[in-house]
Amino acid sequence: MSGRGKREREREARAAPRGAGAAASSSSSSSSSSSRGSSRSRREGEAERSRGRREAERDRGRREAAEAGLALPLPVDPARIKREAGAGSWGGSATPTGPVRVKREREPDGDSDPEPEPTVRYGRFDPEDQRSRHCPYLDTINKSVLDFDFEKLCSISLSHINVYACLVCGKYFQGRGLKSHAYIHSVQFSHHVFLNLHTLKFYCLPDNYEIIDSSLEDITYVLKPTFTAQQITNLDKQAKLSRAYDGTTYLPGIVGLNNIKANDYANAVLQALSNVPPLRNYFLEEENYKSIQRPPGDIMFLLVQRFGELMRKLWNPRNFKAHVSPHEMLQAVVLCSKKNFQITKQAIVTDVFQGSMRIFTKKLPHPDLPAEEKAQLLQNSEYQEMMVESTFMYLTLDLPTAPLYKDEKEQLIIPQVPLFSILAKFNGATEKEYKTYKENFLKRFQLTKLPPYLIFCIKRFTKNNFFVEKNPTIVNFPITNVDLREYLSEEVQAAHTNTTYDLIANIVHDGKPSEGSYRIHVLHHGTGKWYELQDLQVTDILPQMITLSEAYIQIWKRREEDETNQQGA
Repeated sequence: MSGRGKREREREARAAPRGAGAAASSSSSSSSSSSRGSSRSRREGEAERSRGRREAERDRGRREAAEAGLALPLPVDPARIKREAGAGSWGGSATPTGPVRVKREREPDGDSDPEPEPTVRYGRFDPEDQRSRHCPYLDTINKSVLDFDFEKLCSISLSHINVYACLVCGKYFQGRGLKSHAYIHSVQFSHHVFLNLHTLKFYCLPDNYEIIDSSLEDITYVLKPTFTAQQITNLDKQAKLSRAYDGTTYLPGIVGLNNIKANDYANAVLQALSNVPPLRNYFLEEENYKSIQRPPGDIMFLLVQRFGELMRKLWNPRNFKAHVSPHEMLQAVVLCSKKNFQITKQAIVTDVFQGSMRIFTKKLPHPDLPAEEKAQLLQNSEYQEMMVESTFMYLTLDLPTAPLYKDEKEQLIIPQVPLFSILAKFNGATEKEYKTYKENFLKRFQLTKLPPYLIFCIKRFTKNNFFVEKNPTIVNFPITNVDLREYLSEEVQAAHTNTTYDLIANIVHDGKPSEGSYRIHVLHHGTGKWYELQDLQVTDILPQMITLSEAYIQIWKRREEDETNQQGA
């Protein structure tokens, strides 16, 4: 037992140093782990403080932008730190096994030029190119070829969407992005300045930046002229000549219309309507009809828009040329009418031109019936005279039949008739027979309301089964002081204080019915002079010469009280 106990004591003595070494090793490992933990805590604390500083800077930037009322993006710190994960993974322990690389962006060199600070436009971050206000291609604009009267279609794709006008050659192209027709045109022909026909903004292609220059305002005004209420009021009070870009002088409103393809008849009507002051004033101010609500799918309102645009171009005092093309207006008529001439009823038209009359109608027995039977039929209610109230937009004046034979000098006699003779149709007593295939009627007419502007249509053309004939009878009419009071019924004469009319427009047809041409005489209210317009030709004319023409359509203006007093004075 003593030997065994001695050996056990020796083993315990040898094990004691090993235990002390293990304990010391455990203590050292614990100390090292604690040191690593404190180092990691310091790094995490520094990272938190760095993030806090960056967030404070971003918050301060947001507050400054909010105080300035701008929607700026977050400020960019040029010295921000980008942390990238190492090749290893973090694993399950809190300590990453891979190295952490810290990368800083390259600091700007002291010799390099500072970048321009971005500007804020239209509430968003939009860096404005400094070339916008210093475009080197503005001197390439050729105003003599600019013509905005034609339909806004791309000359290649024939699309009306996003169309740009080249201000160097005057052609229309679609788009301004890469591979667009405008972009390709700018590269191929070195034409750099373009105008968006919808937004009225100018761009430089192919660099694709917006051009901002006040010298281009005259181009946008030609494309879309505008008038103030004061300017509209003074149109009939001034006689100032305007000068076009090519040096031609013209009176606003007295300008020629292009004859595109035998549309001289339409040009004459458009010129006449443009010189009716209430109609003209209504369409010169786009706000009068811009907000009119139309049913979905209704394209007829396009006529109103195109007519308003044409009126503003005819009266534009800053035109580049002394004539206007009615191309867009005629295209709208073709599109909206579907070749049926369907025209929507507009309040301004009825207010200006609509009058009213009484129509007395009496049915006649057949002329081949015996006299006794005729007398018996006339006793029936069907053959009694009936009266209806009707409105009119114009009055048709019938000419006497033209002579069929030549005079002794072998020349055709051109008769003349006074205006008041053909106006007798509306005195309420003159009866006129109207024949149909089955029945005959006697009608007489009496006016009950005179409109502010009265249209006469002199019936020169008659059509039979074979051809169209023209009556060349000359109508003798005065230029002013046409009193229509005697054509009103007695009970309504007291309600009309002014019944005197003055001529303001006279449309003339010259030549044969199928080969003739149209021209118009218009009165310029500012100067009091008469002008003759035929397509692009504008000449002044004496009032005495107007009465010698083969008048076809006339527009008369009713005098107001102040005008009547001035005439009397």
